[in-house]
Formats: sequence, C-alpha cells, structure tokens
Amino acid sequence: MSKLIIYQLFPRWFANYNETRKHNGTKEENGCGRFVDINVRALESIRDLGVTHVWYTGVIRHATAQYNHPAITKGKAGSPYAITDYYDVDPDLAKNEAKRMQEFEDLVKRTHEAGLGVLIDFVPNHVSREYKSVCKPQGVEDLGEGDHPEWAFSPLNNFYYLPGERFTMDKDLQGYEEYPAKVTGNDCFTSHPGENDWYETVKLNYGVFYQGGCEKQFDPIPSTWVKMRDILLFWADKGIDGVRVDMAEMVPVEFFAWAIASVRKEHKKFLFIGECYNPGQYDAYLRAGFDYLYDKVGMYDYLRGVTSKGWPAEGITHQWMQHGDERLKHMLYFLENHDEQRIASGFFCGSGRCAEPATIIAATLNQCPVMIYSGQELGERGMDMEGFSGIDGRTTIFDYWGVKSIQAWANKGKFDGGKLNDAQRELRGFYSRLLTLAREDKAIQKGQMYDITYAQGEGFNKVQHFAFLRHAKGETLLVVVNFHDREEQIHVRFPNDAFVYLGLEGKASANAVDLLAGNKYRIDFVPDGAMDITLPAWKGVILKV
Repeated sequence: MSKLIIYQLFPRWFANYNETRKHNGTKEENGCGRFVDINVRALESIRDLGVTHVWYTGVIRHATAQYNHPAITKGKAGSPYAITDYYDVDPDLAKNEAKRMQEFEDLVKRTHEAGLGVLIDFVPNHVSREYKSVCKPQGVEDLGEGDHPEWAFSPLNNFYYLPGERFTMDKDLQGYEEYPAKVTGNDCFTSHPGENDWYETVKLNYGVFYQGGCEKQFDPIPSTWVKMRDILLFWADKGIDGVRVDMAEMVPVEFFAWAIASVRKEHKKFLFIGECYNPGQYDAYLRAGFDYLYDKVGMYDYLRGVTSKGWPAEGITHQWMQHGDERLKHMLYFLENHDEQRIASGFFCGSGRCAEPATIIAATLNQCPVMIYSGQELGERGMDMEGFSGIDGRTTIFDYWGVKSIQAWANKGKFDGGKLNDAQRELRGFYSRLLTLAREDKAIQKGQMYDITYAQGEGFNKVQHFAFLRHAKGETLLVVVNFHDREEQIHVRFPNDAFVYLGLEGKASANAVDLLAGNKYRIDFVPDGAMDITLPAWKGVILKV
C-alpha cells in the first residue's frame, strides 16, 4: 500500500458559505454545509493538494438541539460522537432531507471519481442518550431493544445500567426521563455525571464486567458485537474505503479481531484507523487487524513541544525509535485534528508557518501515513467564539459556523482560493508541494531512513535542528529543518555509518536540489564529509542528492 495522505473534512462547516457567524446561532442564521456543496471542484482541489483519502467527519446521524433534548446535546448542532442512528446520515447535511442517504452515496461516488478514498467515523464505544434508529433495515434489532434494565450488567444487554437510580444533572432535564440511569460513555458509573464527563452519551456493553474486576464474558458472542459488526458492514456496502475508529482502546480488542476479520471477508482492503492513546495497547490492536493507530502521545505531543515549548529537537529520535521498524509503519502522524488545538491558535504557536519544520518531519520521516485537518493548510486560527465552543483554539464541532479561511478558499463554491490572502496562499503552496512529494516520491513512500541528528557530533545544534536521510534504490533525499525563530547556518555531517547502512556510494561533488523551493546546491556527499546550509526561521529543505 502506498503512503496515505488523509484530509479530515467537517462537512457542516467545510462547504458553508454563510458569513453571519452569530454566536450560538441557529442553522438558519449561520448556515450549514451540505453533501451536495462538496462539489467536483472542491474534491479536485483537495486531490491536487497531494491527498489520497478524505475523512468525512460527522456523517452519521447524531444528536442535535432540533431533534433532541437540549440539556443532553452539546451545542445547537450537537456532537458528531453522540450517535442517534447508526443507519442514517445527518439530516443537516442534506439538500433534500428525504433523499439524504442518496446524497451521501453520490458524494462517495464523486470522491472516488476524483481519485480519492473515503473514510468516515465509526464510534463503537458510546451512543447518544437518546439513541433510536429510525432507518434501520427491516429485521434489525435496535441497540438496547431487548435489554434487561433491571440488571446492572449482563452480556445479553447492549448498555450498562444503574438499577434504582434516575439520571440527573446540574441542568434542567424537564421533559427528559431516564430510569434506570445508563452508564455514561467515558466509563462514568454514576447517575449524576458532571460537566466534564461525556454526559450526552451512554457506554456500549461488549461483555466486559467493569465492576466485577473487568471480567470478560465473550462466550457466547455478545449481541453488541453482532450489531456493531453489522453496522460496519452496512457502511462498507455503501462503498466507503474505511473507518476512523473513535476511542478504539475503550472497546475490547477481542471484538475488533472478530469484527475486522468478518468485514474483510467481504471487503478485503477495508481500512481501520484507530484512535488509541495507550502505547502499551498498540501491538494488541495492530494484531487485531488495525492498519494504523494515532501516534498522538508520541510524535504529535513531541513535535508540538519542539514547535511551541522549546523542547530539544533531538528528542524526535526517541519518538520514532520507541516503536521498532514494523510498528512504525502503522503509526499515523498529524499536527491537527478536531480534538487538538489549531497550530495558528494562540494556544499552540500563533502562526501556521511556524509548524513547517514539524510538518516536513511528519510527512517525510517514515513510511507511515500523515493526516491534516481542513484549514490547517491555510493557517486557520480556531480562535472564534462560536457558541458551545468558546475561544479554545479549536474549530467547533458543536455549532453551526462559517470558517473564514475555508470560505476564502471555497470562494462561494469555486474552490479556487480566490479570496485567500498572500500568507494563506503561500502556506497552502507549501502544503501542496510537501504532500504531493510525500505521496509520489519513492524514497519517502518506501525508502529506508537514517537519523543524522542521532549520529551528529560537535557543531550540530540538536536543540533547534533536525536532519535525516531517506533512501530508495536510485534516489537519496537529505532533509534538514530549522526550528529556531531566526535564520541559522546548519553544519550537517554525513556519518560513514549512513553510507554503510543505506548502501550509498559517496560523491566528492554532487548536485542537490531542494524539492520544496527548487534551490540548487553543490555538496560533498562522502563518508564523514559535511555541508553547511543556511535556513530561514521555521523552514526546512528536502534535498534530492
């Protein structure tokens, strides 16, 4: 499989051209993007950025203030992770609500015709407190249908219950009744969850008796397993190419081993990408069949620390070394997603261009895939006061909103960047060159990597600089980045060990061209040789030797 370049896209605001942006505004006031508005021009523009797959976030029907109780709905638009019907799509995203599923299927077809794969969310750990499928196929039993709520736990139940307790919150719940209370999605075994709990969700029961020492009761197969497997097959049959699995580590790995094998009997190349934050669990979930796992607590956290907190760049070495060669191929690198703060926000580093060195590393250090979040390539700041989301450095997933940078690029549906300013245009050009290179270059896709920083001696600033080689037969790349906020002259030595490890032939005088900017260099590329290169603040080069 070639290197995946994933573009996370939130349809609700991606194709919303309404510029009202009223705080806590309704759909009618602030507008809402729709499936039909993600047109051919949008998809071709995404593809030309270097992307291979689009992750459509918030597709499956979830709780909204229009249809659900406002006290247990986050924001007017609701959380896309509080699913109310696994067999339906969000009506907000449809031009014709009655034909909403057909409009989604048409989007899948359009995306494929543009040469892009399609990913959506699979949320296996929890559902909305008001889950009730209105679109389930004939003969399908709903989640919770047939449960025995008088039992706190049973592998026959789809939910966990708190018998004799009524659901309460420090909110006005008039008109909402939940008795007995169900356990909240973040493993909160109380009938009175707090504001910081996932109070809008309830935990699904896969046969793990949490209050009984986490005993696993998997024989016979719990009904939740079968129902969730069938949901995966339903969406796979819609033609999507894979799923991003929300909070995978909160669901027993045994379920995934069983379900992934079942899905791949019918859809052999179906992708599974797991949100997993516990490195001690990585190998188990990969053995279960996951293709890729988030490298959040490793590479993301460290690249952010180098970029915004002055952490030494040499620590990047430890982040890739901790995995080993085989696991490393299955880690997903990123610097933004819907959970994390925007690079250009005041909470990260204030400018999208300051993350160029980190982005170069994420895209080219190894064979593993890389993901960017819509607007990242434009320096979106995420500093709006939208409604339920305050000024937190994130683009809201709970409110109806128009995102300024995306609207400037979309230009009322033309998707030609007609309203971008020079800085946005320049940053998007950088992402386009980098991601296209990552997608197409054989040394980046499949080549070996040698960490030059790890082997450097005196004269190399390991705090603010990082350098490595990528090599495939017939091609060698030298990557050097500068994390300093000023121009730096960087002294790079080529260890003899690099030539031995990569099987390189030294050249006393070699041509090199920067594949990002086109600048040309002459270097002495020989064992224990060296070169000096001057890099501006927050910049990097990818030299083809």
